[in-house]
Amino acid sequence: MKFNLDSPEMKETRQGFADALIDAGKTNKDLVVLGADVSGSVKTNLFRDAYPDRFISVGIAEQDMMGTAAGLALAGKIPVASAYGEFATGRPFDQIRQSIAYSEMNVKICASHCGITVGPDGATHQSFEDVALMRVLPNMNVITPCDYNQTYRAVKLAIDTHGPFYIRFYRENSPNFTDINAPFKFGKADTIIDGDDITLIASGLLVWEAIVASEKLKKEGINARVVNMHTIKPIDKETIIKCADETGMIITCEDHQWTCGLFGAVAEVIVMHRPTKMDYIAIDDTFGESGIIASELMNKYKIDREAIYKKVKKHLKK
Repeated sequence: MKFNLDSPEMKETRQGFADALIDAGKTNKDLVVLGADVSGSVKTNLFRDAYPDRFISVGIAEQDMMGTAAGLALAGKIPVASAYGEFATGRPFDQIRQSIAYSEMNVKICASHCGITVGPDGATHQSFEDVALMRVLPNMNVITPCDYNQTYRAVKLAIDTHGPFYIRFYRENSPNFTDINAPFKFGKADTIIDGDDITLIASGLLVWEAIVASEKLKKEGINARVVNMHTIKPIDKETIIKCADETGMIITCEDHQWTCGLFGAVAEVIVMHRPTKMDYIAIDDTFGESGIIASELMNKYKIDREAIYKKVKKHLKK
């Protein structure tokens, strides 16, 4: 696969979410969308305008939104509950646990504005813990798509698949580089760049950063494998073990706390099945801060392409 590293197409993942909802709503009359007073920001207002009789605004009441979504699922509807990542998971955790995950309700929790790239919104809105909260729950499926196209496909798949889902995406424009026509293989990672010196297993926005770092390393004769682990739960054990066997070291890359997110999920597979050297690119046990430009925050917190490049060089030098 060839990538336009200098000027990739830029699109919002939250727009991919909105477009998937609108398209699914054309044929699926049971699809209902719930908003928590940020519909314009997460773009569920577009579904509201297209299908006003299938949109419910609960106001700033995420706990009520999850309870209402569970009730709609009991009535045979397919509810999509959407808010910012921090408030879609942390604030209503009890309702998600008891009414959705424990009860195996057919609810899709779709969270925008995740990670550090919400910039000016600051630490209170930067969700670094959401994947950890959701993947610990039995019955919950967790997806972190990497671009607009994959977000669109992941949302469509979740709507068509029975059971509770958590899908995480972003506010800012980001490179859109996957094939919109390629099937979304739930639970199966995509190997984007092959290589046998080291493996970069990435999710979300860090997939593109890993691609750019890999291409830079290639110019120095270092072949870094890049794996897009879009499904965090259920994790693709087979691909992880294969990477461990064939490259001997794995670095995970994510815009989330290093504990209990992608690194935790991969490390659990490694320690049980194929002990291998590991390291991570992630938020390192800290809260975020306000910042105007997302790339500056990613650089400061060492979760960008330069941080990945330097970490690979550090380990291969050893």
